Amino acid sequence: MTPLDILADRAGIESEFRDAGGQIRQTTRETKSALLAAMGMRADGDAQAAAELDNLERVTWSRKLPPACVVCAEPGPIAVDITMPAGTGEIGWRIALEAGGERTGSAGFETLALAERRNIAGQMRERRRLILEQDIPWGYHRLTLRPGDAETMLIVTPGRCWLPASVREGRRLWGVAAQLYLLRSRTNWGIGDFTDLKNLVEMLSHRGADVVGLNPLHAMFLDDPEHASPYSPASRLLLNVLNIDVAALPELDACPQVREMIASRDFQDRLHACRATTLVDYSGVAELKLKALRAVFHVCRSAPGSDRWQAFEAFRRERGDVLARGCVFQALREQFAASGADADWHAWPEEYRDPDSPSVARFAAAHSDGITFRIWLQWLADQQLAAAAAAAAAQGMAVGLYRDLAVGADKSGSETWADQAAVVSGAQVGAPPDIHNPAGQDWGLPPFHPRALRQEAYRSFVDLVRANMRHAGGLRIDHVMALQHLYWIPQGRPPSEGAYVRYPLEDLVGILALESHRNECLVVGEDLGTVPDGFRERMAQANILSYRVLFFETDEHGYLPPAAYPPLALAVAGSHDLPTLRGWWEAADIEVKARLGLFPDTAGPDLARQARAHDRARLVEALRREDLMPDGAVMDVARLIRTAHAYLARSRSALAIVQLDDITDEADQVNVPATSDEHPNWRRRLSLTLEEMSVHPRLHAVARIFASERGEKIPCATSASPVHRVPSPHLT
Repeated sequence: MTPLDILADRAGIESEFRDAGGQIRQTTRETKSALLAAMGMRADGDAQAAAELDNLERVTWSRKLPPACVVCAEPGPIAVDITMPAGTGEIGWRIALEAGGERTGSAGFETLALAERRNIAGQMRERRRLILEQDIPWGYHRLTLRPGDAETMLIVTPGRCWLPASVREGRRLWGVAAQLYLLRSRTNWGIGDFTDLKNLVEMLSHRGADVVGLNPLHAMFLDDPEHASPYSPASRLLLNVLNIDVAALPELDACPQVREMIASRDFQDRLHACRATTLVDYSGVAELKLKALRAVFHVCRSAPGSDRWQAFEAFRRERGDVLARGCVFQALREQFAASGADADWHAWPEEYRDPDSPSVARFAAAHSDGITFRIWLQWLADQQLAAAAAAAAAQGMAVGLYRDLAVGADKSGSETWADQAAVVSGAQVGAPPDIHNPAGQDWGLPPFHPRALRQEAYRSFVDLVRANMRHAGGLRIDHVMALQHLYWIPQGRPPSEGAYVRYPLEDLVGILALESHRNECLVVGEDLGTVPDGFRERMAQANILSYRVLFFETDEHGYLPPAAYPPLALAVAGSHDLPTLRGWWEAADIEVKARLGLFPDTAGPDLARQARAHDRARLVEALRREDLMPDGAVMDVARLIRTAHAYLARSRSALAIVQLDDITDEADQVNVPATSDEHPNWRRRLSLTLEEMSVHPRLHAVARIFASERGEKIPCATSASPVHRVPSPHLT
């Protein structure tokens, strides 16, 4: 191997990968050099690579302790690698426990098991393993060594994620997944809000559901509301304030002038227009909500002694710098956008690109009222999301809210500005070319820097997980393979010139397990696409549920039977990137792709239609094998929705989820991958309001199907009396 190859390997750049067609693809020297440069290492040739490699070796071996040690509490004992000059004598260690107290001990360095030795600049250094025999609880502790006062973060983890007692006992749960912003109701302002969510929770819990799945609730760009994809947010650490229900704010009682403004003819006309659209009018909704919220805020700001204001201040202190930086960024970005300048922070004057600069501090001081307003919006959103979670708990839902964590944040947003050291700006995340996307995919999202994550003791990852487990009983991690590796594309290059970059899988899984237990939040990993060998098995060991989509669960014999689904999984018919059941059966997705020119050649649409006809026939055959459809019966969309969900409900998977879009019989999918302006993604509202849905026979039928197949009692939709297991209704 050349120095460039060795350096790339040390940096985590994989030398090859197996593509969707089974072919081995080698990573070129040019790609390795470009990705190393994105990581901050110059390696245009072997000489530069050798110099970088020598420097990396010196830095690594000069540290007595790594920046962080993530260790599993079981089966034990806990061990830590330490590096000292050969011949070092007695060493002492002290652990300052996160909750207070300490553990101490000492050992002769040369008595420890030798792992490796290296001559660095003429000095022999040894890496030996220190066994910490004492009982150390789960948590984030500080380990200090003497002599030398070396220090590290010692993260002790249970190793496996938390599971609800009902899942541990073998109970199979079901629920419904919804894109919150698409919900319609008689009261919302043209976009689904947190009151809608609370009402949805209560509606579904009364029918026996234990889970309500959601799209990412991440903060978006208030200066650019039409930037609508929840999977390309401004920040995954903050909430989308457009989901606030303004009418539900207690503060309105003290704001007669705001109530008058909302009741005015002009405001009501614009509100009616937002409610009447079939597509979410993000700009119209944002204008109305922010106008009303600013007016309420100014009234509240003049009465800071109220209990609500004190609760807000407590929230502000609790969330600290993560919250403050995100809101300072929003104020900065909106000012630059309003002046006609580029809103992307990479194009700002240099003194504003650094969140710790004196210029940013002066801006924050001069605009403190506007920044406090944005923090207050986050508090309102958090309060209303908490109320929805509390409703789920009050109704006895085993999981409750099931949130979604996007794989990355938009490069021009607050998350990348506030935490630049942890993010790579010279590369984007994507996917290599495959059968469905011959050119590959560039998602435009900057990745975490794996070495920087370790250097900061994984602070950014911990903050991210905590923020998204807040008020949640479950967390779906989009593209969970990112725990092991991500496909990086050098800036300015096509996806075909990318490569996979490794991440510290065991450390990240360990932290995820610790936070899962602390928040009592189960974890689901979206493991669709190219999954590395052994990855799903490792996730199962960590109690991370696999994400199994009906239409992808096939083999050479057809659709896998329900009994073949793994117990530690979530079974679902589709997702935001896939057609609805109606759209799949009617091939509406194929027609959309043909109209948008998304097939690689003119034969593509016809081949796709032929393949779909074959898949439809195979699905009918699978349903008949399960006695869900008699011979001679004709399949239509209504029957498909009933029988497909009975099929999923019959699976061994711990969770089975219904897409709300299938209950409301939508034909168009929410998002068409590989499109942006060509198609109105993330905008198509549901055809039924929540009020209409609550009495719709399909919701009741689906609930009874799951009650029957999953063996659970549910309250009847029209009565408080329990409904016991009954034969699946109306399947044939």
